[in-house]
Amino acid sequence: MTKEESIVSLDDVMLHYENGVAVLKNVSLSLYKKSFYFLTGASGAGKTSFLRLLYMGMKHSSGKLKIFGQDVSNISLKDQCELRRRIGVVFQDFNLLDHLTVLENVALPLKVVGEIEARREHQAKEILDWVGLGNCFNMLPNTLSGGQKQRVAIARAVIARPDILLADEPTGNVDENIANKLMSLFYGMHRMGTCVIVATHYRQFVDKFHYNELHIENGYVADRSHSKRDLEK
Repeated sequence: MTKEESIVSLDDVMLHYENGVAVLKNVSLSLYKKSFYFLTGASGAGKTSFLRLLYMGMKHSSGKLKIFGQDVSNISLKDQCELRRRIGVVFQDFNLLDHLTVLENVALPLKVVGEIEARREHQAKEILDWVGLGNCFNMLPNTLSGGQKQRVAIARAVIARPDILLADEPTGNVDENIANKLMSLFYGMHRMGTCVIVATHYRQFVDKFHYNELHIENGYVADRSHSKRDLEK
Protein backbone atom coordinates (compact mmCIF):
# COMPACT_ATOMS: atom_id res chain seq x y z
CA MET A 1 0.00 0.00 0.00
CA THR A 2 1.55 3.30 -1.00
CA LYS A 3 1.89 6.29 1.28
CA GLU A 4 -0.88 8.14 -0.54
CA GLU A 5 -3.46 5.38 -0.13
CA SER A 6 -5.60 5.73 2.96
CA ILE A 7 -6.34 2.63 5.00
CA VAL A 8 -9.32 4.36 6.63
CA SER A 9 -11.48 6.91 4.83
CA LEU A 10 -14.55 8.69 6.22
CA ASP A 11 -16.64 10.85 3.92
CA ASP A 12 -19.38 12.93 5.59
CA VAL A 13 -20.00 10.16 8.13
CA MET A 14 -22.77 10.49 10.71
CA LEU A 15 -23.24 8.22 13.73
CA HIS A 16 -26.36 8.17 15.90
CA TYR A 17 -27.17 6.35 19.09
CA GLU A 18 -30.29 4.19 19.19
CA ASN A 19 -32.20 7.05 20.82
CA GLY A 20 -31.50 9.22 17.76
CA VAL A 21 -28.86 11.44 19.35
CA ALA A 22 -26.02 12.24 16.94
CA VAL A 23 -22.64 11.37 18.45
CA LEU A 24 -20.56 12.04 15.33
CA LYS A 25 -21.46 14.65 12.71
CA ASN A 26 -20.25 15.00 9.12
CA VAL A 27 -16.84 13.45 9.76
CA SER A 28 -14.53 13.52 6.74
CA LEU A 29 -10.93 12.43 7.15
CA SER A 30 -8.38 9.88 5.99
CA LEU A 31 -5.90 7.84 8.02
CA TYR A 32 -2.74 6.40 6.53
CA LYS A 33 -0.21 3.69 7.11
CA LYS A 34 2.44 4.79 9.62
CA SER A 35 0.19 7.52 11.04
CA PHE A 36 -0.07 8.03 14.82
CA TYR A 37 -2.95 9.96 16.37
CA PHE A 38 -4.10 10.83 19.82
CA LEU A 39 -7.90 10.95 19.91
CA THR A 40 -8.97 13.56 22.45
CA GLY A 41 -12.16 15.04 23.82
CA ALA A 42 -14.08 15.37 27.06
CA SER A 43 -15.60 12.33 28.74
CA GLY A 44 -18.71 11.40 26.77
CA ALA A 45 -17.58 13.27 23.65
CA GLY A 46 -17.68 10.11 21.54
CA LYS A 47 -14.10 8.83 21.56
CA THR A 48 -15.07 5.21 22.27
CA SER A 49 -17.88 5.37 19.70
CA PHE A 50 -15.44 6.66 17.09
CA LEU A 51 -13.09 3.73 17.76
CA ARG A 52 -15.96 1.24 17.65
CA LEU A 53 -17.03 2.72 14.32
CA LEU A 54 -13.55 2.07 12.91
CA TYR A 55 -13.67 -1.49 14.25
CA MET A 56 -17.12 -1.98 12.72
CA GLY A 57 -18.57 -2.55 16.19
CA MET A 58 -21.05 0.25 15.43
CA LYS A 59 -22.65 1.05 12.08
CA HIS A 60 -22.59 4.59 10.77
CA SER A 61 -25.94 6.25 10.02
CA SER A 62 -24.95 7.93 6.77
CA GLY A 63 -21.95 8.88 4.66
CA LYS A 64 -19.26 6.53 3.41
CA LEU A 65 -16.74 4.61 5.50
CA LYS A 66 -13.97 2.66 3.78
CA ILE A 67 -11.54 0.41 5.63
CA PHE A 68 -8.59 -0.99 3.68
CA GLY A 69 -10.30 0.38 0.59
CA GLN A 70 -13.52 -1.55 1.17
CA ASP A 71 -16.87 0.17 1.67
CA VAL A 72 -18.24 -1.30 4.91
CA SER A 73 -21.79 0.05 4.57
CA ASN A 74 -23.25 -3.34 3.61
CA ILE A 75 -20.31 -5.61 4.24
CA SER A 76 -20.88 -9.36 4.71
CA LEU A 77 -20.09 -10.97 8.05
CA LYS A 78 -17.32 -13.00 6.43
CA ASP A 79 -15.65 -9.93 4.92
CA GLN A 80 -16.09 -8.04 8.19
CA CYS A 81 -14.28 -10.80 10.08
CA GLU A 82 -11.45 -10.74 7.54
CA LEU A 83 -11.00 -6.98 7.95
CA ARG A 84 -11.14 -7.21 11.74
CA ARG A 85 -8.22 -9.63 11.74
CA ARG A 86 -6.10 -6.73 10.53
CA ILE A 87 -7.20 -4.47 13.38
CA GLY A 88 -5.91 -4.64 16.96
CA VAL A 89 -8.32 -3.29 19.59
CA VAL A 90 -7.92 -2.34 23.24
CA PHE A 91 -11.20 -1.26 24.82
CA GLN A 92 -11.74 -0.29 28.45
CA ASP A 93 -13.73 -3.44 29.23
CA PHE A 94 -10.68 -5.57 28.21
CA ASN A 95 -12.77 -8.45 26.72
CA LEU A 96 -10.41 -11.12 28.05
CA LEU A 97 -11.57 -14.76 27.99
CA ASP A 98 -11.87 -15.84 31.61
CA HIS A 99 -11.33 -19.55 30.93
CA LEU A 100 -7.98 -18.96 29.22
CA THR A 101 -4.70 -18.16 30.94
CA VAL A 102 -2.94 -14.86 30.39
CA LEU A 103 -0.56 -16.55 27.96
CA GLU A 104 -3.42 -18.18 26.04
CA ASN A 105 -5.35 -14.90 25.84
CA VAL A 106 -2.37 -13.07 24.38
CA ALA A 107 -1.51 -15.87 21.93
CA LEU A 108 -5.10 -16.18 20.68
CA PRO A 109 -4.77 -13.89 17.61
CA LEU A 110 -1.83 -15.98 16.40
CA LYS A 111 -3.81 -19.18 16.95
CA VAL A 112 -6.66 -17.78 14.85
CA VAL A 113 -4.32 -17.21 11.89
CA GLY A 114 -2.80 -20.69 12.19
CA GLU A 115 0.56 -19.96 13.82
CA ILE A 116 2.19 -23.06 15.32
CA GLU A 117 1.92 -23.45 19.10
CA ALA A 118 5.62 -23.12 19.92
CA ARG A 119 5.99 -19.89 17.96
CA ARG A 120 2.83 -18.23 19.28
CA GLU A 121 3.79 -19.17 22.85
CA HIS A 122 7.28 -17.72 22.38
CA GLN A 123 5.93 -14.45 20.97
CA ALA A 124 3.29 -14.19 23.70
CA LYS A 125 5.93 -14.61 26.40
CA GLU A 126 8.12 -11.97 24.80
CA ILE A 127 5.38 -9.35 24.68
CA LEU A 128 4.19 -10.17 28.21
CA ASP A 129 7.74 -9.73 29.49
CA TRP A 130 7.85 -6.35 27.75
CA VAL A 131 4.68 -5.10 29.48
CA GLY A 132 5.87 -6.35 32.87
CA LEU A 133 3.76 -9.49 33.16
CA GLY A 134 6.44 -12.13 32.78
CA ASN A 135 5.36 -13.74 36.05
CA CYS A 136 1.68 -14.00 35.08
CA PHE A 137 1.73 -16.47 32.17
CA ASN A 138 -0.45 -19.11 33.85
CA MET A 139 -2.78 -16.82 35.77
CA LEU A 140 -6.46 -16.42 34.89
CA PRO A 141 -7.91 -12.97 34.14
CA ASN A 142 -10.18 -12.93 37.21
CA THR A 143 -7.09 -13.04 39.45
CA LEU A 144 -5.56 -9.91 37.91
CA SER A 145 -5.83 -6.25 38.85
CA GLY A 146 -7.37 -3.72 36.46
CA GLY A 147 -3.94 -2.49 35.39
CA GLN A 148 -2.74 -6.02 34.73
CA LYS A 149 -5.82 -6.81 32.66
CA GLN A 150 -5.19 -3.64 30.66
CA ARG A 151 -1.67 -4.77 29.83
CA VAL A 152 -2.84 -8.26 28.85
CA ALA A 153 -5.41 -6.69 26.51
CA ILE A 154 -2.72 -4.49 24.97
CA ALA A 155 -0.34 -7.42 24.51
CA ARG A 156 -3.09 -9.40 22.78
CA ALA A 157 -3.94 -6.45 20.52
CA VAL A 158 -0.39 -5.92 19.28
CA ILE A 159 1.00 -9.46 19.06
CA ALA A 160 -0.09 -10.05 15.46
CA ARG A 161 1.27 -6.66 14.32
CA PRO A 162 -2.07 -5.36 13.03
CA ASP A 163 -2.36 -2.80 10.25
CA ILE A 164 -4.49 -0.63 12.55
CA LEU A 165 -4.30 -0.38 16.34
CA LEU A 166 -7.20 1.23 18.22
CA ALA A 167 -6.54 1.83 21.92
CA ASP A 168 -9.12 3.35 24.28
CA GLU A 169 -7.45 4.94 27.33
CA PRO A 170 -4.67 2.30 27.31
CA THR A 171 -2.63 4.00 30.04
CA GLY A 172 -5.51 4.80 32.36
CA ASN A 173 -4.83 1.99 34.86
CA VAL A 174 -1.04 1.87 34.89
CA ASP A 175 1.76 3.90 36.48
CA GLU A 176 3.92 6.37 34.59
CA ASN A 177 6.76 3.91 33.99
CA ILE A 178 4.48 1.31 32.40
CA ALA A 179 2.63 4.04 30.49
CA ASN A 180 5.90 5.15 28.92
CA LYS A 181 6.76 1.56 27.98
CA LEU A 182 3.37 1.13 26.36
CA MET A 183 3.81 4.35 24.39
CA SER A 184 7.21 3.08 23.28
CA LEU A 185 5.56 -0.13 22.12
CA PHE A 186 2.87 1.76 20.19
CA TYR A 187 5.49 4.02 18.64
CA GLY A 188 7.53 1.02 17.56
CA MET A 189 4.46 -0.45 15.85
CA HIS A 190 3.81 2.86 14.13
CA ARG A 191 7.39 2.88 12.85
CA MET A 192 6.83 -0.58 11.36
CA GLY A 193 3.76 0.63 9.48
CA THR A 194 0.79 0.32 11.83
CA CYS A 195 -1.78 3.13 11.93
CA VAL A 196 -2.11 3.83 15.67
CA ILE A 197 -5.01 5.71 17.28
CA VAL A 198 -4.83 6.21 21.05
CA ALA A 199 -7.86 7.73 22.78
CA THR A 200 -7.13 9.69 25.94
CA HIS A 201 -8.59 12.54 27.97
CA TYR A 202 -5.29 13.40 29.70
CA ARG A 203 -4.10 16.67 28.18
CA GLN A 204 -0.70 16.47 29.86
CA PHE A 205 -0.13 13.07 28.29
CA VAL A 206 -0.91 14.37 24.81
CA ASP A 207 1.39 17.36 25.29
CA LYS A 208 4.27 15.12 26.38
CA PHE A 209 4.46 13.45 22.97
CA HIS A 210 4.49 15.36 19.70
CA TYR A 211 2.10 13.12 17.80
CA ASN A 212 -0.86 14.10 15.67
CA GLU A 213 -4.18 14.81 17.34
CA LEU A 214 -7.84 14.37 16.44
CA HIS A 215 -10.19 16.18 18.79
CA ILE A 216 -13.91 15.43 19.19
CA GLU A 217 -16.19 18.20 20.40
CA ASN A 218 -19.95 18.54 19.93
CA GLY A 219 -19.88 15.60 17.53
CA TYR A 220 -17.31 17.11 15.17
CA VAL A 221 -13.80 15.74 14.67
CA ALA A 222 -11.10 18.37 14.21
CA ASP A 223 -7.48 17.79 13.21
CA ARG A 224 -5.34 19.51 15.84
CA SER A 225 -2.06 17.97 14.75
CA HIS A 226 1.07 19.73 15.97
CA SER A 227 2.37 19.62 12.43
CA LYS A 228 1.71 17.90 9.13
CA ARG A 229 5.13 16.26 9.07
CA ASP A 230 5.35 12.51 8.54
CA LEU A 231 6.29 10.90 11.84
CA GLU A 232 8.33 8.23 10.10
CA LYS A 233 10.93 10.78 8.93
